[in-house]
Amino acid sequence: MASGGVAGAAAIRVDYPRPALDDRREASNVHPMHPLKSPVFALAGAALLAGAFPEVPNPSGLRAAGAELIASAEPGWPQFRGPRRDGISDERGLLEAWPETGPRLLWKTGGLGKGFSSPVIAGGRLFITGDFGEEVRVLAFDLEGKPLWSVRNGDAWLNQYQGARSSVAVRDGRVYHQNAHGRVVCLDAATGAERWAVDLLKRYGGDNITWGLSECVLVDDRAVYATAGGRDALLVAFDRLTGSELWRSEPLPVAGAEGGVDHAAYASPILVRFAGRRLLIGTSLRNLYCADADTGKLQWTRPRPTSYSVLAMMPVLVGDAVFMSAPHGPPGRLHRLIAPRAAGEPVGVEDLWTNPLDPCQGGVVHVAGRLYGAYYPARRGWAALDAATGQTLFEAPDLIKGAPLFADGRIHALSEDGTMLLLEPTDSKFEIRGRFRIPNTRGRDAWAHPVILDGRLYLRYHDTLYCHDVRAAR
Repeated sequence: MASGGVAGAAAIRVDYPRPALDDRREASNVHPMHPLKSPVFALAGAALLAGAFPEVPNPSGLRAAGAELIASAEPGWPQFRGPRRDGISDERGLLEAWPETGPRLLWKTGGLGKGFSSPVIAGGRLFITGDFGEEVRVLAFDLEGKPLWSVRNGDAWLNQYQGARSSVAVRDGRVYHQNAHGRVVCLDAATGAERWAVDLLKRYGGDNITWGLSECVLVDDRAVYATAGGRDALLVAFDRLTGSELWRSEPLPVAGAEGGVDHAAYASPILVRFAGRRLLIGTSLRNLYCADADTGKLQWTRPRPTSYSVLAMMPVLVGDAVFMSAPHGPPGRLHRLIAPRAAGEPVGVEDLWTNPLDPCQGGVVHVAGRLYGAYYPARRGWAALDAATGQTLFEAPDLIKGAPLFADGRIHALSEDGTMLLLEPTDSKFEIRGRFRIPNTRGRDAWAHPVILDGRLYLRYHDTLYCHDVRAAR
């Protein structure tokens, strides 16, 4: 149960500027899609948007009412689900349809080990993790698939669903990774040399979870943030250069839980700027949480009980709200952030609409006032939701669930059976603009998320990484 670690008519083109990011500071989440630029992305709940909020550039197209994702200042694809952790690529000039055999394969490389983690690309290198026997390793490649170095980060996951879980994060020549047992490590990106390491569970009194810790740690200009889920802290922040503790949050009590506190989960947090504060929004084993990123103080929690204590979906920012779902539990829900009325008061939350959309570990993308994702487990296929109302706009029940990546007006979706899809969302359906199958996939465990950077599509299936050219003809 890993989070990071699961041809036809011409498409309507939406042109937008690429954001200019200052690589020495955290960049605001300025993104291309505005809700009124194309009729393809017309918002059913337009009344909610018309004049309600000042116009703020936002990746979703909903006007953000003061909330925005904080992007990594590291150029490239430096962390799980991209610069803003939202599954949205800023790429333009991509193929609008694929040939029957799929886009041209540039190269493939093996030797990745067993794993579900996704590739991360920064500083002209690609980083990925894999399990090799009893150890998990962080691996570095050049951008033609040539191995550069391989370094152990503790023990592999040898229980059910074996394979490396978490993707790395890269910042200023350092690589950060958490293994399935809670060992957080900082490595030199050039050599793989270990700079520091922390054992979260031992240090903060935590217990591992059924299918292994799967959080992809979040890194900004100052800190590395991780969910310890222990008796001594729910969340911790470490100095990203030295590994020294900057702050710890209070533990989160849970009646009837082992140890009396809530543990870490399978999903990864996002970093949001709202009401003049930087907020970590993520999940513990049984709760959605919001914490102040500068102090660790919990702002609010929302219980998300499930049959198997699985929260695997990364929260998604929707304007000034957060969408979160969970398998074998209550429906997905939109939670609106409420600004404090006075200094020193916590950020509040208000529960809004619900919808049964639940992608498990596949993730959801929010684009131009719509949410796109897959169903699991009771229903099948993919769906598009009106982000303002939660109404299901249309479905594709014959498609197998997977991980979406939005780029250049289309959804690049890796289904868990290894089928790669190019989907164009129209007013009323998903138009399939391309389809091909990753070779040698078995069963339904293609859980790594796709990556697009510099016109290249990267797909991982356990031991092998594939690189396809998806640039449109020049």
